[in-house]
Order: sequence, then structure tokens, then C-alpha cells
Amino acid sequence: YNLRGAAIGGHVNGDELSAAKFDPFWKKAEELGCLVFMHPQGIPEMNKRLAGGGGLTNVIGNPLETTIFLSHLIFDGTLDKFPGLKICSAHAGGYLPSYAGRSDYGCNRFPEQCKGAKKHASEYLRQLYFDSMVFTTEGVRHLVAECGASQIMIGTDYPFKWSNTIVDDILKTPGLSDADKRAILGENAAKLLKIKS
Repeated sequence: YNLRGAAIGGHVNGDELSAAKFDPFWKKAEELGCLVFMHPQGIPEMNKRLAGGGGLTNVIGNPLETTIFLSHLIFDGTLDKFPGLKICSAHAGGYLPSYAGRSDYGCNRFPEQCKGAKKHASEYLRQLYFDSMVFTTEGVRHLVAECGASQIMIGTDYPFKWSNTIVDDILKTPGLSDADKRAILGENAAKLLKIKS
């Protein structure tokens, strides 16, 4: 077993991947120590709301599905059942890194809704991994502040050309040390994928 990683979607036939029937998959991924990268497939039930101008099924829908996927893993207890999982999400974790405080407050306000999680949502940000697809240096700065430079890897959305400034956004982000920049631009991914330099 030399599996280094796997790519999955955000749901299977409309079922959340936090459902108990997917526990064997998560257990094996944890045992193998492989990185699981999640890229959304879309939210068909939202297509009508996201139709029209702006490419909303992609621009809003994909980060939304990423947020839903991660939130279910947190609140349905998957990340607690399998604490050694190495999960990286596309779209910089969707809206979760920016709204983890709202999730935390929601659990303080409605604790019965959060019985599946052993910690605050914001605490799981330091055990998950994220690509850097936020398109601005301020977005990168915020993502690092919320999640830590050790949890972020350069994102490209290859083969789709989304940005010409992906590397520059990391290099020009204020407050990042040279070590942080090296980590995000390659060292984090090499470590998780067990690639020797």
C-alpha cells in the first residue's frame, strides 16, 4: 500500500460523507495515512437559485458545498472518530474559515445542535488542510490567521485557469515568514504526500 492520496467529491448520490456507511472509507484512509482531497461536484438542488449571471453555481456553489462537507465532518463526529485523517479541501475550506466563529457561537447558543462534535468548529481548522485559492493576499493572510500556515497548500484548480497570481499571492502576503511561504508553496504538500526532496 503506497497510496499517497485520493480525490473525492463532496457527497455521494446526495448522501453526506459523514454518514456512518462511509466510516470504513475514513477508517482505511486514516490507517493508510493518505491525504484525501475533496473537490465539490455541485449542489443540484441549488441550481435554480444559482442560475443566471455571475456563474454562481461555481463561484458561490462550489465553496458552499465545501463548507457543507467540512461542517458535516465536524458536527456529525467524523473528525473525532478518525482524528488522524488528513483531509484537504478545495476553495480554501469554502466559507468555514471565515465563519467558524459563527459555528462556535451557534453551538454556544444551541448546544443540543452540536453534540456530535467534541470541540468548537474553529478548533478543527488546525487539523484540516486547505488549498490557497482565495485570489488575494488579504484572503491568504486571513486563511493563515484562522488555520495556520502549516495547514495550507498552494491551490491551482488545474486544469482550469483561475488566476495568474497564485504564487505571487503567497509571496506578497504581509506577515508570512519565508518559512511560511516555503511551507505553503510546497513543503506542506510534500510532507503530507510523503514526497522526499
